[in-house]
Amino acid sequence: MEEGNHSVVTDFILSGLTDRPELQVPLFVLFLLIYVISLVGNGGMILLIKIDPRLHTPMYFFLGNLSFCDLCYSTVIAPKMLLNFLAERKSISYSFCVVQMYLCIFFQDIECLLLAVMAYDRYVAICNPLLYTVTMSGRLCNLLVAGLYGVGLVDATTNAYYTFRLSFCRSNIINHFFCDIPPLLALSCSDTRNSEIVLFAFACFVIVSSVVTVLLSYVCIISTILRIHSAEGRRKAFSTCTCHLTAVVLFHGTLLFMYLRPTSSYSMDTDKIASVFYTLVIPMLNPLIYSLRNREVKDAVRKTMNKLLTQS
Repeated sequence: MEEGNHSVVTDFILSGLTDRPELQVPLFVLFLLIYVISLVGNGGMILLIKIDPRLHTPMYFFLGNLSFCDLCYSTVIAPKMLLNFLAERKSISYSFCVVQMYLCIFFQDIECLLLAVMAYDRYVAICNPLLYTVTMSGRLCNLLVAGLYGVGLVDATTNAYYTFRLSFCRSNIINHFFCDIPPLLALSCSDTRNSEIVLFAFACFVIVSSVVTVLLSYVCIISTILRIHSAEGRRKAFSTCTCHLTAVVLFHGTLLFMYLRPTSSYSMDTDKIASVFYTLVIPMLNPLIYSLRNREVKDAVRKTMNKLLTQS
């Protein structure tokens, strides 16, 4: 059975997070709440950055793109997951599985690399403040974001091709709550070595390049901050980085655990928990992290709320 023989499987069954019936409704309520908070938080962040002129800076331009990415990322996963909690047959069509996997890889890459770009932005702002507006020009910011989307398209297209050219004839039950590459490879009766190599190569490139960029940026940032004589100056400089560092540790730590391991060490049950974290929990947490720990965002929220109350 060689590549292209897709007539064997026309749809898949998602096993979900658990097969225990008594947990389906409580989990539905929990993840519905997570998804609603994510929608409100990320949508509110995008709107706030758009309407407040004080937030029209490179830092918030990238943050707005991060919120958009989180919003799309969670929307690719959550609606189908919520529906399956209440459905008797947790099926997903072959074509929808392709689209879901494609978009997951696409937005995952963008978020991963966007965090690296945001680290570079903080490096320029703290280490070269006099050249910040010149270096981080609007044209460069747009080019960087366009480049991230380009990488995401290439990775998603390549991985989707190498995954769905395989034959799925062993079973159509995906041991996961969405269409991800490792559980799909486990169903294939074709030789999956090329697919595994492509997955590992792109994961290494995206994750490692992002992590290296973040590490180098923060080595320079910390070195610069430690040379600041004023304690208040050091505190302000550190405060501009803590939100981003928190987001980086959460997202990159989960991805490193998920993908940069040998295939033989995969545990689907463990990966489900990790997947919940980076597909749903982190997109919910990011706007909270950036709003609760960022004075400019809190001031913008306060100003917007006061304006709305005055108008009403």
